[in-house]
Amino acid sequence: MKKLSIVTFVVGLLFVQPLAAQESLDALIDRELPQLLSTYKMLHAAPELSHYEIKTSAFLAQQLRALGYEVTENVGKYERPEWKGHGVIAVMKNGAGPTVLVRSDMDALPVEEKTGLPYASTVKTKNEAGQEVSVMHACGHDVHITNLIGTATMLARLKDQWHGTLVLIGQPAEETIDGAKAMLADGLYTKIPKPDYIVAMHDSADLEAGKISYTPGFSMANSTTVEITIRGLGGHGSKPEATKDPVVVAAEVIVALQTIVSREMSPLDPAVVTVGSIHGGAKGNVIPDEVKLLLTVRSYKEEVRQHILASIARITKNIAAAAGIPEDRAPIVKASDTEYTPALYNDPQLSERVAGALRQAVGADNVVKSPPIMASEDFGRYSLDNTIPSVMLWLGAVEPAKVAESKSTGRPLPSLHSSLFAPLPGPTLKTGIKGMTAVVLDLMKK
Repeated sequence: MKKLSIVTFVVGLLFVQPLAAQESLDALIDRELPQLLSTYKMLHAAPELSHYEIKTSAFLAQQLRALGYEVTENVGKYERPEWKGHGVIAVMKNGAGPTVLVRSDMDALPVEEKTGLPYASTVKTKNEAGQEVSVMHACGHDVHITNLIGTATMLARLKDQWHGTLVLIGQPAEETIDGAKAMLADGLYTKIPKPDYIVAMHDSADLEAGKISYTPGFSMANSTTVEITIRGLGGHGSKPEATKDPVVVAAEVIVALQTIVSREMSPLDPAVVTVGSIHGGAKGNVIPDEVKLLLTVRSYKEEVRQHILASIARITKNIAAAAGIPEDRAPIVKASDTEYTPALYNDPQLSERVAGALRQAVGADNVVKSPPIMASEDFGRYSLDNTIPSVMLWLGAVEPAKVAESKSTGRPLPSLHSSLFAPLPGPTLKTGIKGMTAVVLDLMKK
């Protein structure tokens, strides 16, 4: 009987200890949450555009340094020398063990906020073209920064529960998809040990606060901006026979490009070709000399991307030739080298491991598997062509009642990048910090 009691006590400890540790994490988060909410609202009210995250990065560096992290500021090397790097790297070494990198982004969007929140942004600034624009954290990067600070706080106080090297990244210029590239170009992996695992968390405008979702495999698409200049021979609108009308050619090109996905690609290979901008001419009775188109191209596979780019060039040039535009006025088709990011691929094994840690932390009902989307993110660059296991998670940020109402009525919720997007701060931050802390503790457990 005595032996049985001892065995029962020992077995009981095996189940009690994780629960006690979880309660301890809840208590730590609850104690810090009021300050973190204040931090979130301050960041939300003071957004900064991509390439100009000066105050945001300085604040993040100050917070992480105060927690005992070794901090490096102003990381990032862009192709345009006038842009200065504002990336932040924070490192905490805690003995031998794996290196885990946790990434957050910091930049905001040129959007005028219309949420009506008491802490809504009223910031206006000049964009790179010198135009005055409003600025808003319409993609929730203020949530990401606050989550990083909260997670950094938890892990600094729970050092007895993990070992290895923890690296926290505050990344600039995600919205222009060149921030990760800039940090890598500035020697990120020479400044820190090459990580064994890389994780990130992005807020979701579709998922209830309190929930986290994950997508093994391809999660987000690659993205390439393509500029097409269709050159014609302008003239009077009353005499089209004396011209080569680039407007008509542009219209034919736009329609023809839609056949690339529908007729050249396998239905099993998702892809998007969208013409988002068309500019040409200034007056109704003047046929212009040229028309400019701006496109976005999305896919998961690199070979699909290359096929689409080649088809865009072929179709555009042949339509122009069929219209009689001479060779020396052939269209110029340019795929951007800077406005490009590879597809985001979540390592399947790491994704499932992370999902298991999340179920333990926030409950199995609150961890869901979500389908891939065609939006893009530059987080995938850190994995160096998927040679380092990485995963990005989606953090629910919407009041559950609003999600339920949207599902019942069919009225869509404000999306990311909407002037009306307003995360539910408390539950979103608590779930994000708890989830990310649990993930890192699992990856670096003793």
